[in-house]
This record gives sequence, C-alpha cells and structure tokens, in this order.
Amino acid sequence: MWKGTYMKKVIINGKNLTIDQIKAVARNYAEVSIDEGAFTKSEQSYAVLQKKIDEKVKIYGVTTGFGEFSQVFIDPEKAAQLQMNLVRSHSMGVGDPAKEDVVRATMLCRANYLASGLSGARPLILETLVKMLNKRVTPLILEQGSVGSSGDLAPLAMMTLPLLGEGEAFYKGVRMPGKKAMQLAGIPTLSLLAKEGLALINGDTFMVGMGSLELYDALNIAKVSEISCGMTMEAIEVVYAALNEKIALARKFDGQVISARNLRRLLDKSEILAGPPTRVQDAYSIRCAPVILGASREALNWVKRQFTTEMNAAQDNPLIFVDTEEVISGGNFHGQPICMPLETMAIATQEYANASEIRQERMNNPYYSKILPAFLIENGGLNSGFMMPQYASAALVNENKILCYPGIVDSIPVSAGQEDDCSMGTNAALKILRILRNTQYVLAIELMLGCQALDFKKGKKPGKGIQAAYALIRSQVPYLAEDKVIYKDVEKIKEMVRKGEIVQAVEKAIGPLEEPKEYERPY
Repeated sequence: MWKGTYMKKVIINGKNLTIDQIKAVARNYAEVSIDEGAFTKSEQSYAVLQKKIDEKVKIYGVTTGFGEFSQVFIDPEKAAQLQMNLVRSHSMGVGDPAKEDVVRATMLCRANYLASGLSGARPLILETLVKMLNKRVTPLILEQGSVGSSGDLAPLAMMTLPLLGEGEAFYKGVRMPGKKAMQLAGIPTLSLLAKEGLALINGDTFMVGMGSLELYDALNIAKVSEISCGMTMEAIEVVYAALNEKIALARKFDGQVISARNLRRLLDKSEILAGPPTRVQDAYSIRCAPVILGASREALNWVKRQFTTEMNAAQDNPLIFVDTEEVISGGNFHGQPICMPLETMAIATQEYANASEIRQERMNNPYYSKILPAFLIENGGLNSGFMMPQYASAALVNENKILCYPGIVDSIPVSAGQEDDCSMGTNAALKILRILRNTQYVLAIELMLGCQALDFKKGKKPGKGIQAAYALIRSQVPYLAEDKVIYKDVEKIKEMVRKGEIVQAVEKAIGPLEEPKEYERPY
C-alpha cells in the first residue's frame, strides 16, 4: 500500500514491530537500530543462562542434545560446540533461493525477538544481525525444507551460517561465500556460545517474515479489488442502490460496511451512473460485491492481528525469565498460530481473484451486460477482442483453487516421533507467493477490460476514483481498436498493481481508501 513517504529508520525493541516497518526494511532498505533497553535485557538474560550452566542444571538444547537426542547429556564445556554443530547440521534447505526481501524480513523478525531479552543470547548476536541488514549482507536461504514444527529450523540455520563465516550470502545483490560477504561489509564473524544456535534458529520466523510481506501485498490487493470492481460496475452500469450504507449496516460486518463505503467513494460523481438504472438488480458478483470483498477484508484483518502478535512474541525454547531467574522449556516455536492465518490469507486472496474473473464475464458476455459489445471489441468475429485474457484469468483462478488446499491438515511426524505434530506453515507461505502473483494478474486483466469498456461510454466520465485508475492505465496501455498481441499490456498493468501504483493514483484523487479497524492485540 502507498503510504505517501517511505520510512527511513526502524527501531526494534521486541515489542512494537509492524507490517509496514517490515516492508520498509525488507524492500526499501530502511535503517535498523536497536533500542538501548534491548541491550540491557539481553545481557541480563545471558547472565541468568550462564549461571544455570555453571550450576550444571540440565537445560534442553544447552546441556542436552536436540529433538530425540534431548535425553543425551552434554558436558557444559562442549555447550558452544553443540550450538555450532546445531547450525551446521540443520542447514538443510532445498529448492530455489528465497528472495532478498523475504530473507531481510526474516532477519528483522529474528532480531526483534532477540531484542526481547528472552533468548539468552549475547547482545553481540543481535548487533551482528542488524549490521548485516544495514550493510545488505543477505544470507542464502533455500526456500523449502521446513515442516514448521520446531519453527523453521533449516531456513534459519542457513540464515545463521554467514554470521559464523560459513555458508553463502548475497552482498549488495551478488552471491558469494558467506565469509567473503561479511569481510566486504566489514562485519566480524563470530563463534556461538551456549544456547545461541537455538536462539537464532528455533521458531517460525521464516514463515513470519515471508508471510508479513505477503500480507502487505494482500492488503494492497484488497484495495485494488475494490477499484477493479468499481470499474466493472461503471462498465455494466450497476444498480447503485445495492451499495446503500443501510444495507451494509444491517448486516453489521465492518468489512462489508467499509467495502460498500469505498465503492461509493470510487463511484462518486459518476456521469455514467447518474441516470436511473435499467435493471431491478444485478447478479451476485455485482450486487453482493460489498459482502464478498468485505469478507476477505475481515479475514485479512484477523490475519494481521495474528502476525502482529507473533512478530513481537517469544518463539524460542527454552526461554529465560530474568525476573525469576528461570529457564523454562516449552513449545513456543510451533508454527500453528501462524499457519492457520496463512491458510486463511490464501483463501481470502483467492476469493479476490475468483470474484474478479466472474466480473470479467459480466463485461465480456453481451447476454449479461446488454450494453457492451461481445468481448469488448469493434467488428467482433473479425476481431476476438478480450476473449483470451479471460481464459488466462480462468486458468489462474483454477490454479489458485488447487493451491488453497490447506497443508495444515496433513502433518507428518519427524525426529523419530519427537516432533509428531507439524504445522507445515512454511509450505503455506510459499504457495501464497504464487497465489498473490496469480491474483495480481487476474485483477490486471479486469482493469484492462474495464478501461476498454469505459471507452464505449460515449464521453461520459466515471467516478473520480475510477477515472484516476483509468487515466494511469491509459497512460501506458491504449484502447484496443483491433486485435493485436496484448500480453505486454497485461504485464504493464500487473506491475502497476504489484507496485501499488493503482492504489496510489486513486488515493491521490479521493484520499485513502478505508480499512477495518485493527483487532486489539491480546497483550
């Protein structure tokens, strides 16, 4: 979403990280700094842990092995070697390298957790991660290989390797050995001490980082969906009464109320809709648009609440509580609280694509619109017009439906049965990358069709918000008078959608589109 200006600096303290801040650091390279209180908390946490080690207290992952090896006692003198072995052995990712913004988001979320002082890691670990962010040292993380139970062990272990002078990393976009990347950036490598390997890799931070950026994009799609829907409403000359606020208020859902309100603002001052309607009511995809779009808005709002909670939460095991000098083992690393929102995000985003493809049919099919030429082209028959773009939308929507199968319902035990209920949340985050891209294309196609349909309105202008979107698109994509190759036009509009340019143009014209009030955090 367009915010007018980019954040230039983000301060982390383990408590107040936001989706917008993650985007600013991950994509816009905002500088990261550490709140002074975080250093104190980290030092105190480290001191408590060292005291327990000196007392030879049995602590999971510190003086014991991991997973099924938790019953194996490790001599405290070998505690540091245990952590180095953990990172090396768990760096078992496969597949394609994760994108730079995803890795940076992951690093920021992990640094924010370390700033909470619950990890037992030295302040040096936190400082090193932040330096890497600020100097654009981005560890190589291979996307696949996490089951999301003890968190994202493989991705986070790969994130940790360059801190140790191992693995691979990208320095200012160039791939190289991790040690060389750290040297070029002037960042000293380090050796891990007791618990620090766990502090870096135990938790669902990879899916949180990736999912936070996906949520940012999904919230942008929510606005684009209202804009593209409004354009289709102008094109088919909607029965405007269905957008009456009394109808939405009677249903009581904030999402519906807000989507209806946004649609009315987008259509305000429309010359096309100034006259009396020619129909009594429209099909569900049009008449129920505030209900359909609003439901996805409600779902994404809940997802945002869950992510905002998790990115400021303790995901490690064990945790160090300074006030009582306790080291307590539990299961905060498990990805279930984030996997369920991820699956919800997948469905909510797909519904935007599904509704858009249906609306495209309302414009393309003259038996539905009654007022537009078949496939929105002059000399139909000789010209096929926008027949094939809807084919593409149908293919993309079908793929989204396949991807919406919830992996969370299909757990596979690992680690000799010790980790017997896995969230598979990282797989959910990975599939959403594809769902988002598909949905951006579908909405781009609807916007392309909508602009073409508006050109048949004999000079009548649409509402101010729709006019702003139309003008931006027409600045790069012309009216289609006869058949030509148009895949490049679709790509141009898709990029406008992805970059937030459509929303930016509209919000400059009519002000920010409304969003549901955020859920209060449960703490």
